[in-house]
Amino acid sequence: PKVNKICVAYAGMEKFFPKDKIIITGNPVREEMVEIDGKKEEALRFFELKADKPVLLITGGSLGARSVNQNIAKGLSKLKKAGIQVLWQTGNPFYQEAISLSKEYDNVFVHEFIYKMDFAYAVADVVVARAGAITVSELCLVKKPAILVPFPYAAEDHQTKNAMALVDNNAAIHISDSEASETLIPSIIDLMADDQKRALLVENIAKLAMTNAADTIANEILNMIGE
Repeated sequence: PKVNKICVAYAGMEKFFPKDKIIITGNPVREEMVEIDGKKEEALRFFELKADKPVLLITGGSLGARSVNQNIAKGLSKLKKAGIQVLWQTGNPFYQEAISLSKEYDNVFVHEFIYKMDFAYAVADVVVARAGAITVSELCLVKKPAILVPFPYAAEDHQTKNAMALVDNNAAIHISDSEASETLIPSIIDLMADDQKRALLVENIAKLAMTNAADTIANEILNMIGE
């Protein structure tokens, strides 16, 4: 009630905020992280990935996503059988376990943290991620087919709301944390095998990309000061 403007990333936020205060700006992201054009070949070499096999990127934020990591670990043999390379950002808590598990697989590449996210996005054919606001904004900007597994304990379940902003536009796939043990691996394999579905997700997520968010927000602030 005390603010003049509310900058949001998605349509439909009038369910949560006064409609006359809302302006859709998108979320500011680090530009270098979403500039991926022309980087795929260099990125494949950087991560030592094969160019003739699809790449699954798993990212759960700096600490990783425990339930996602656990379910990926259980499904490594199925991903191997499906011919999928796994670029797996585990976070620190699961890193050593993932390193140990990956020794059996020549298609799994484990990183505690990925500093070159532009390269990771460049090589990814499918991304599995939590649904934090910045992650969702980045996925829209890099135009990648995504399976989102929202963190169920986020304040007011806001990650599920972030995910549904895409899912309601047929721009991503949503799997709840509680369902991940049954459906995550089959959903990954199905999506990797479905060129049409991936293309549709790419087409739709691209429509939701908001560029120049930082400039737009800064201009709103300057306009308010001027008023």
